[in-house]
Amino acid sequence: QASRHARGLSATSAVIPKHGGSPHRRFEYKYSFKGPHLSQTDGGIPFWIHSGNAIPSADQVRITPSLRSQRGSVWTKNKVSFEHWEAEVTFRVSGRGRMGADGLAVWFTTAQGLDGPVYGAADQWSGIGIFFDSFDNDGKKNNPAIVVVGNNGNLVYDHQNDGTTQALGTCLRDFRNKPYPVRAKITYYKKTLTVMINNGFTPDKEDYEFCTKVDNMIIPSEGFFGISAATGGLADDHDVLSFLLFRLTEPGQQPPPPESEMPKEEKDKYQEEFQNFQQELDKKKEEFQKEHPDVQGEPIEDLYETVNDREIRQVFEGQNRIHLEIKQLHRQLAMILDEQRRYVSVITDEVAKKGTNAESGQLDTSSQQQLGSVIATQQEVLRNLNELKNSFHESLKQIGSTQHQGNAVGMGTYETIQHFNDIKEHLHTVKRDVEHLVQRNNPAEKAVKCPEMPPMPSCLSTVHFAIFIVVQSILFFCYIMYKSQQEAAAKKFF
Repeated sequence: QASRHARGLSATSAVIPKHGGSPHRRFEYKYSFKGPHLSQTDGGIPFWIHSGNAIPSADQVRITPSLRSQRGSVWTKNKVSFEHWEAEVTFRVSGRGRMGADGLAVWFTTAQGLDGPVYGAADQWSGIGIFFDSFDNDGKKNNPAIVVVGNNGNLVYDHQNDGTTQALGTCLRDFRNKPYPVRAKITYYKKTLTVMINNGFTPDKEDYEFCTKVDNMIIPSEGFFGISAATGGLADDHDVLSFLLFRLTEPGQQPPPPESEMPKEEKDKYQEEFQNFQQELDKKKEEFQKEHPDVQGEPIEDLYETVNDREIRQVFEGQNRIHLEIKQLHRQLAMILDEQRRYVSVITDEVAKKGTNAESGQLDTSSQQQLGSVIATQQEVLRNLNELKNSFHESLKQIGSTQHQGNAVGMGTYETIQHFNDIKEHLHTVKRDVEHLVQRNNPAEKAVKCPEMPPMPSCLSTVHFAIFIVVQSILFFCYIMYKSQQEAAAKKFF
């Protein structure tokens, strides 16, 4: 797979002459990586090593995940001995916070700084580092920034001042949470280091703007390229999508042919490995077809769901949530009905007990107090029913949004709306009846007292009121159960 990856990258290698005095560029696949087949089956990157918390995948390398106190880096396995070069880095720094930490760094050093305190790499390096600093350590509000720092192996990086005291060049650029990946072009040509930035607001790969330039800069003639990142108290995802290295040669000078860089013995070795791998793969395919003749010619199942599958899954998830909520509402209605029956039973027993022993005046006062208690209880029941009505209304909203997203049948929504409109009308009817009774039987106002012992009482007695409430509650509960059974029967065919 490494050979296939190398051949795929080398296919784009070319000497591109530029007009005027521009240098020739030749792509170097041994010091580059990009998707879509970035990592191997063992998790490694061809011609690169990774350390720390770096996570290679098929299309990118996550140098550090968005967790606190993470360090990671990737480095070239072989040394680079180009006199002039140009590196194009495509990366993405994303996080939920308003500020990020700590940042990303691109290195060219004489040794691989696999781990250390400077953006996940070693301090006191010998070479050059281009830092994409996203955390404001010095509190001067000059971050996110891009800082170029050189080191001869003796300097200790100034973290407290964000390296500004050691910076050879800097520019302020916000590279976090951009709609498109950010691109950085770093060019070292004729002792001049130039950093160009694509701000990530456009998908145009050539839309670069100037960041900084360092003249008369001497860097080691040989070294390793690397990318590192680190997080602290705050955390961002630091993802590198590609690192492309180009060798630059002056116009008029013929660059060495690619064949001259690889010895014939090494080329024959890679070719032999590729042929052996291909033969082994063909052999395993034949063995699998012999062992599983039934699966020959069947397409491989897609690992990713389609848009229709996702919509259907969302519809069913919404229906399941609504079903659970309706069950909970039924349990609440059952509890309210049991409580109502208990109150009615207690009041009926008390009225029957006191009616045989008390006088008529005492009976009226006692009945009036009990009636007030019943009214208060009914008001509480009404509030609970209003809460249930609101819950049903929220369920209706969920049904409507889920059916709209899932492109479900529209008639179900209309029937559900009619159902809840009927429930709303019954609730208003109960509310009007109870408010009317409260106005007639409020002790603070002038109450209408019943005759002592009329053969046909002109006002509503306690027993008649209790019977009315029980009948009304039973009818309402039966109506809810009937409509729920109809909906459940209809959902079986959804």
